[in-house]
Amino acid sequence: MLAPKRLKWRKPHTLNLRGFSKGGNSVAFGDLGLKAVSGERITARQIEAARVAMMRHVRRGAKVWIRIFPDRPVTKKAAETRQGKGKGSVEYYVAIVKPGKVMFEMGGADEKVMSEALQRAASKLPIKTKIVKRAK
Repeated sequence: MLAPKRLKWRKPHTLNLRGFSKGGNSVAFGDLGLKAVSGERITARQIEAARVAMMRHVRRGAKVWIRIFPDRPVTKKAAETRQGKGKGSVEYYVAIVKPGKVMFEMGGADEKVMSEALQRAASKLPIKTKIVKRAK
């Protein structure tokens, strides 16, 4: 599971999901990419599930680039706990994905197979996506 080795702050404030992605909105490494159409927080487990789905479909026939990293901790207080007494403990890590961000890229295989693999990855994510080609 992806997680940062160290953090500047242990429990940061939550970020908003308004606006569009500032960078990373074109295919840079592979031939096809999976681009976010809506904004959402994507957990490390969801990224891993998408990666496994892609790799199982192409069977080591393509190279995959993951362009997002879960670097934001999400805290949670225990169930039936009274308010106060500070912020809850870190439960999991998320990547903040805004519209326009290319999350995954693939290259080195047949275009049809790669697009099917990206479709499978998209089904594992809680976000609307579209498949984009590299601009030539």
